[in-house]
Amino acid sequence: MREFSVPAKTEVGPDEAIPDLLAANIAEHGDEVGYRVHRDGQWRDVTWKQFGDQVAGVAKGLIASGVGAGDRVALQARTRYEWTVCDFAIWTAGAVTVPVYETSSADQVAWILSDSAAKAAIVEKSEHAEAMESVRDQAPDLGPVWVLDDDAVGTLTAAGKDVDDAELEARRATLKADSLATLIYTSGTTGRPKGCELTHGNFLFEINNGMTLLGRFLSVEGSLLLFIPLAHVLARVLEVGAVKTRTVVGHTPDVKNLVGDLGEFQPTFVLAVPRVFEKVFNQAKATADSGGKGKIFDKAAQVAIDWSKAQDTGGPGIALRAQHAVFDKLVYGKLRAALGGNCIGAVSGGAPLGDRLGHFYRGIGVPVYEGYGLTETTAAAAVNHDEAFRIGTVGRPLPGVSAAIADDGEVLIKGGIVMRGYWKNDDATKEAIDGDGWFHTGDIGEIDGDGFLKITGRKKEILVTAGGKNVAPAVLEDRLRAHALVSQTIVVGDQRPFIAALITLDEEALPGWLESKGKPKDTPLDKLRDDEDLIKELDAAVADANKAVSHAEAIKKYRVLDSDFTEENGMLTPSLKLKRSVVLKEFGDEVEALYSR
Repeated sequence: MREFSVPAKTEVGPDEAIPDLLAANIAEHGDEVGYRVHRDGQWRDVTWKQFGDQVAGVAKGLIASGVGAGDRVALQARTRYEWTVCDFAIWTAGAVTVPVYETSSADQVAWILSDSAAKAAIVEKSEHAEAMESVRDQAPDLGPVWVLDDDAVGTLTAAGKDVDDAELEARRATLKADSLATLIYTSGTTGRPKGCELTHGNFLFEINNGMTLLGRFLSVEGSLLLFIPLAHVLARVLEVGAVKTRTVVGHTPDVKNLVGDLGEFQPTFVLAVPRVFEKVFNQAKATADSGGKGKIFDKAAQVAIDWSKAQDTGGPGIALRAQHAVFDKLVYGKLRAALGGNCIGAVSGGAPLGDRLGHFYRGIGVPVYEGYGLTETTAAAAVNHDEAFRIGTVGRPLPGVSAAIADDGEVLIKGGIVMRGYWKNDDATKEAIDGDGWFHTGDIGEIDGDGFLKITGRKKEILVTAGGKNVAPAVLEDRLRAHALVSQTIVVGDQRPFIAALITLDEEALPGWLESKGKPKDTPLDKLRDDEDLIKELDAAVADANKAVSHAEAIKKYRVLDSDFTEENGMLTPSLKLKRSVVLKEFGDEVEALYSR
């Protein structure tokens, strides 16, 4: 078994808990700005003391409403300031936050409420409250439900006006490092979601060690705009980590207006899934193509990639430096402006970013530090950073974390970030965490001689062709999705004679491309499936993806679908992972057609 570990930079004391971070900021930096909240069309400052007062008010309201220490409280909302207020209030009351995606179905909500035995809930909209009421018969422990849009913060604060500060201190004193902080239900690409038990110690170990690697970005001088769902563990870790580092945080729920929000908030640091970075690149290319500057953009992109690659091989030569300087003024500055203008770094997680985009963003001056982790590892188990940066990998393990590759190629993780277990599911816990403390991730990967980890696929998603060839679909899928016209793709071929793919088209990129080809911008998708120009584009995309694999693993045929895979139609999880079994069931006829002629 190949293993690599990094020594811990700090350990977590047995009596430490997340609310201690906020208490320290209030006591020592109360008048400093901790948050900026979008109100009435502008960003308004909120100090640590103001935030702390709101947290205390809501915490007292929860206590007055019967929420006891250790009780579970569901929290369902988009990414907004009030989520963070309520999250810290639940902890301050000594309780446990159970995040629920705001897009979750009534059936999913019913399962989470019943399995967690949630005693109360805070939701964003009246529709969420109605959905909870409709499944109350399946959640017998559920008590009051408060609605943020109906001023849940004010209602709870008023309800708790007679609760003493001493009661809050007593509740905080009940929390230890091994106390349960949150139950996060895994996305569940198959079967019922399992509740991951993450302790206060898990969060603090992750933050105290992980934030030391990102100190250039997450600090008193830095700012972070959160827009991925706070129900996702990666956003939660950054939410808590920003309190530790006193980084100013903003929230925005609407990614449709993301470029505008980035421009107004001007963060120094961005956290996103690879699809966001792909979209920024693809939209910039589409704009250049439609303005007749496509060749200039392509050249600028290649120079950025070459310049980045040169950083790893002794540095760029004079000619490349000169070209890079020219394009920095003509092109790269505009791309940085799309990220707000002040962004000096970003973290990408959830899926592979790809070498090409990794080099491109480093080349334009916004290095994207790719990382890797799971809900079960309190987000990042490994991450690239300034002192150890290798594009194409997910970095080295965090300080205090060990990574290993089992004999069958599975990635194993050990350390203070590994969850306590699965809620009320001892069998699943024993299956996931072995007797030596190694968490079995289900991912396949490699560790190089310098300790950099590379993820090559999912253990359960390995396809075995009829000829006995093992194929990891993620490698091909990630490269295909990098093409501007491709939204989603699923590679198939298990027990089949060859590898094939289903491809969906990016409806945002299509109008510009259609116009550039002299075709009506509103051409329906079902009319495009056999379009010669489109097939030529996709043939090139498939050929490029196939460069990453052997001939036996290459995509031989593909079909274009006339609808996309989305969270709304149940094909993607809230964290945008493909639900392979659902897609294959829905589009079984399309798969059969690939092999029937």
